[in-house]
This record gives sequence, C-alpha cells and structure tokens, in this order.
Amino acid sequence: MSKIYLLPVSCFLLFQTTFIGTYIASIVQNHVVPDVPYISDAATYSPESCIFGQLINTGCVLLGLTIYTRYRQIIHVMEHHEVLKGIIGNLNKKSLYIGLASCYGISIVANFQETNVRIMHYVGAFTCFGMGTLYFWIQSLISYRLEPFITLKKALYRMILSVFCLIFFLIVAICGVISHILFEGSDPRHWYPSDGGWRFHVASSVSEWIVATIFSFYILTFTDEFRYIKFDHPEVKTEENVVLVQDVEE
Repeated sequence: MSKIYLLPVSCFLLFQTTFIGTYIASIVQNHVVPDVPYISDAATYSPESCIFGQLINTGCVLLGLTIYTRYRQIIHVMEHHEVLKGIIGNLNKKSLYIGLASCYGISIVANFQETNVRIMHYVGAFTCFGMGTLYFWIQSLISYRLEPFITLKKALYRMILSVFCLIFFLIVAICGVISHILFEGSDPRHWYPSDGGWRFHVASSVSEWIVATIFSFYILTFTDEFRYIKFDHPEVKTEENVVLVQDVEE
C-alpha cells in the first residue's frame, strides 16, 4: 500500500466530476435552469439523484480514508519529535472527528434531497460545510506548527483557502436564507429573476460552488505529503483458545 497519494487525487477527481456531470445531466433533463443552481438542486430528481448519491457516498469513503491518513501522518511525526506533542496532539484528534463529521454531512446531503426531507438536507449541508471549514482551519494551524516538516508556503496556501472557505460559506448561509424568504415562485429548481430574491440566490449558489471547489483543492494539497507514506496490511490476531477449538473441530 504505497500509492497513498492517490487518495486525495481520487477525492478531487470524483467530487469535481460528480458535481459537473450532475449539473450537465440536470440541464439536459430540464430539471433545473442553467443559471447556476445549487449543487444539490441539480441532483434532486432521478436519474441524477441516484448517480449523485452513489458517487458521493463513494467519495465520502475515500475522503474519510484521506482524513484518517492525515491523522496518522501527524501522529507519526509527533512520535519522532517530542516537542510537537501537546497542543498538536489535541488538535489532531479533534480534526479527525470533525473531518469525519463533515464526511457524514456530505453523505446526508446526497441521500436526503431537499424536495423529500428538507430538514435533514439542511442539517447535512450545515454539517458538511461548517465542519469542513473548521477542519480546514485546524489543519492550517497544524501545518504552521509542523514547519519545517511542512513548508510555510504550503501552510500559507492552506490558510488562504480556509479564509476564503469561511467567507463564502457565510455568504451561502446568509444569502440563501434571504433568497428563500424573498422567493415567490413555485419551484426553486426553476428560479427566474421575476420570482424574487434572484440576486441573493445567485450569490448563494455561486458561493456554494466556490466552497465545494475549495474543499476539493484543499484535500488535493495533501498529495505531496502522502507520497512518502506507506501502510502495511493490518495485523490479524486471534484468541489462542479459539484457534485451538477450531483445530480440534477440523
């Protein structure tokens, strides 16, 4: 298991392909208007919703493995450099749980469409973007503390992505609420300028696409560091008495 760097690359390619492919398919099916719908709006109706859900669930597994690999990488660095223990160890553990929570939120968004289970969809979206943004901030702080093992240039790049992610996440949330309050149409999937709240809707939906893209690029920044990581296959241990019983039965 030496090509661990393919994990973040796979996440980047899978999520971006899924988002763009679903958008194109929904336009072809006339399920949304082409003027920058929300990502989840483009995956509301079948068959797009089925494909979107399956691919995103696969992406969540890959993303979870990437987050866990990052967690283990930092542990390995701390084991060889005692000075890094303490605050880094606590942040690392918290980032693992927060990152996995973000993965779970992505899965909820993909499987609970807004038109079917609106509350769960919004909970998943908030968990995905909120926890994901927090994960990026924590990883940026860890990157600064791991210098010189991680260059300051890369740590700065991650911090910049975190800042933009937070800004556009707030725009998504605030403008999204305002646009739905002002909306007077019949179907948000077919939102036209005459339906009210158009500018806020566009600001919110464009910001969502930007946040999703930032997510993908942030995960991609782990690629170079993962090139030097190798995992052994897990060791399998069996209770001695269980082995003896099986041998007797055979």
